[in-house]
Formats: sequence, C-alpha cells, structure tokens
Amino acid sequence: MTLEISSALVKELRQKTGAGMMNCKKALQETNGDFEEAVKTLRQKGLAAADKKVDRKTIEGIVNSYIHAGGKIGVLVEVNCETDFVARRKEFQELVQNIAMQIAASPDVLYVNTNEIPKEFFLAEKEIESAKQDLINKPEEIKEKIILGRIEKTLKNLSLLDQAFIRDSNITIDELIKEKITLFGENIKIKRFTRYTLGS
Repeated sequence: MTLEISSALVKELRQKTGAGMMNCKKALQETNGDFEEAVKTLRQKGLAAADKKVDRKTIEGIVNSYIHAGGKIGVLVEVNCETDFVARRKEFQELVQNIAMQIAASPDVLYVNTNEIPKEFFLAEKEIESAKQDLINKPEEIKEKIILGRIEKTLKNLSLLDQAFIRDSNITIDELIKEKITLFGENIKIKRFTRYTLGS
C-alpha cells in the first residue's frame, strides 16, 4: 500500500530543495513521510544528476558585487551558466548573491577550489607539517597519513567550494551549486572572485 502524502508536505519539500513535485512526492513515499530523510534522498539523487553536467560549457552568467559591514568589505564574483535564460532567473541571481555573501564571510578563502592552489603552497605546507614535534616518533606510514590529512584540511579552508554554506551548514558550497545544477538543468561554475577589505 502506497503511503498518502499531504500536498502541504510535498510543497514544503519542494520549496526547501527545488526538486520537482513528483520527485518530492516519491521521496516522501520512499522515506515513509520522514521529511529530513526525504531531503537527504533528493540531495543524493540531485548530486548524482549534477555530476553528469559538470563538463558542459558555461559561457553565460553574471558578475555580482556585494558590500558588507558598513562598506568595510566588498566582493566581486563571476558565476557562469550555460544560457542567458538561466542567468536572468531570480533563483540564479539569488544563488550568486549568496555566493558573494559567503565570500565576504570567509576571510581565509582565496581560491574557488583546491585544484587552483599552487603546488608550491602544498609543498611548503608539507615541509611545515613534517617538522612538527608531535610526529617525530610516529612510524613513516602513519606520519605520512597524518601530514596529508592536515594539509587537506588547510587546503579546504582556502577553497570556496569546500566551505559550509552560511545559510545551511549541512551542505557545502559545492553541494549547493550541484543542487542548483539539478534545479536549472544546466552546469554552473564559479569562475573567479575578488574580496576587498578596507585598509588591507
């Protein structure tokens, strides 16, 4: 027997995830009406669908600015999509505004993703971590794992896509973008950004 799901719950789930009505209803039925589990299910399906679109060309989009803290911090960000139609959508513009706000709130973030971080930085971090006292008596194999783990954490702190979204700390910026890729049916990429801080 199929579980009856109220239209109000379907609507609420749709507003939270941006997924289609039938997908929301199906996710609620699959999870026996458990709202949070349905959100997780839709996110997983959405991320899988978004992964198939990440290689598509993004030549449209918008450049957005955001001024924060009484004019003391400013951000310029370029976010690309595939068509002008999506670039003009209110939801896309809201996404870009949220990304700009995220950059303003993340002073350590210097790169869009970890792939942009220069190799020299990685090597310098490795040298610093290798010299730390707490690793001296560890076996080489374990030492290497600890060092790489610490470097990965440092690199993620510098990467915008790896940050927890300021409006929903359960997802990263990367996951937020993949949710929107699923919603719009187009690839979306943060191309570049600049963060200005007064006096620095």
